[in-house]
Amino acid sequence: MEFRADKNLIAACGLYCGTCRGFRAGKCPGCRENLKAERWCKLRSCVHAQGLGSCAECTEYGGEARKTLKECRKFNNFMGKVFGLIFRSDRFGCIDRIREAGADTFAQEMAENGCYNRPATKKHR
Repeated sequence: MEFRADKNLIAACGLYCGTCRGFRAGKCPGCRENLKAERWCKLRSCVHAQGLGSCAECTEYGGEARKTLKECRKFNNFMGKVFGLIFRSDRFGCIDRIREAGADTFAQEMAENGCYNRPATKKHR
């Protein structure tokens, strides 16, 4: 199956909706355009309020990504941990990869590898 690489399909938390079965099947609108998510996802609200594409662009905490994201109560909250368990996702890894390679490259890697919930770097291929 071939997937489209589009940085606009990166969720606020770094997951890649472009390869998610639920998103592609129309069962999940993703968070970017999902106005209902505004009520329950503080992370999405924060990213949108700041005009950012994802947490990877946030400079509020500065410095190294993993350390700062663990300090962010919006990123490292209860719902995020629940989603991480349910979807077996590595949101921290995705944000690290976006910061390292850029959103376009991240989207391309995710589309090429069919990943949505963990970074698809060369070491993961």
